Amino acid sequence: MKFKKLSACFLVVTMLVSVLPVRAAALADTEVKAPSALLMESQTGKVLYEKNAHEKRPCASITKVMTLLLVMEALDSGKIKLTDTVSASEHAASMGGSDIWLKPGETMTVDDMLKATVVASANDAAVALAEYVSGSEDEFLQQMNKKAKQLGMNDTCFKNCNGLDEDGHVTSAYDVAVMSRELIKHKKIYDYSKIWIENIRGGKTQLVNTNKLLKSYRGITGLKTGTTGKAGSCISATAERDNVQLISVILGASNTKERFSSAGTLLDYGFANWAVTTPALPKEALKPVNVVNGMNSKVETTAETGGNILVPKGKTNEIQYSVTLNENVTAPVKKGQIVGKIVYKMGNEVLKECPICTKNSVEQITFGSVFRVLAKYLLKMR
Repeated sequence: MKFKKLSACFLVVTMLVSVLPVRAAALADTEVKAPSALLMESQTGKVLYEKNAHEKRPCASITKVMTLLLVMEALDSGKIKLTDTVSASEHAASMGGSDIWLKPGETMTVDDMLKATVVASANDAAVALAEYVSGSEDEFLQQMNKKAKQLGMNDTCFKNCNGLDEDGHVTSAYDVAVMSRELIKHKKIYDYSKIWIENIRGGKTQLVNTNKLLKSYRGITGLKTGTTGKAGSCISATAERDNVQLISVILGASNTKERFSSAGTLLDYGFANWAVTTPALPKEALKPVNVVNGMNSKVETTAETGGNILVPKGKTNEIQYSVTLNENVTAPVKKGQIVGKIVYKMGNEVLKECPICTKNSVEQITFGSVFRVLAKYLLKMR
């Protein structure tokens, strides 16, 4: 009887373990001293750690992540070019805090203004870029808040484009990760965020990156630091190792040492515990589907796994998949029409779903369609 009871207990425990969500070892909040923090894997958007992640807080120059995102979008669309000349307005030149001491009417290329904004966190350069893109900082602010809304940044309200303390100018660690993830989709930003020292004004002004992790953390790629009296010491740090791309956000640290230490702790945790893999495409997902009332009896299918899956390290071989495919589809069939899906799982947790689509279109059988086929056949016979 005792053996049967032990066997039953073992079975229950095994069943419970099999339905637990996919997790790595936990990171204690005490290991991250900052009051608000978040770690995200950027390719998948999966949050790996959070601490008061939706608490609304000032974020200092982390604000410039959104400013840079809109500048990158303007570059991609062709609205502006890196070689364009930007003239500093009196408003831009009046900014305090970290700056490059722009004088009203002073000109620089967009490229140099970007270097100043990213590397030295120059408030005056950020405003000059905003005015160049949108005509005024106020108009640019509207675009910043509009973009934040589009990205689902519900904790955010921008009141300026450089992050100087202002009542109501707030965001959250989660929202910072979201906009950072969007910014690094523009790979060009790394040309600036990886710079350690750079010269502008023909060598008269030297810029030194405010992100000291560039010199101390392996795999660091960016992104933006910020410090003000209200915000404390903040950072959105990006890093990549073995195809794992992480975003570590720290808000409100008591000093720069704590900021960099906490950011590094989060990155260490992510790289130590998580891996990224690209799932294989099952052969059965590409079986042709029967077509009812179509000019062709079958239609070929296609599917893409659509990117990477994030799993705990050492668990890659535990990924399972299932394929659901319609037995038939009724004509007319459009190219790209969804006829099934692939579901990748680990235990009972769904990791990814990928649609299976038709590879081409199939016309419905009608008198007209049959007549056209017959006419083509007769023409070939002549």
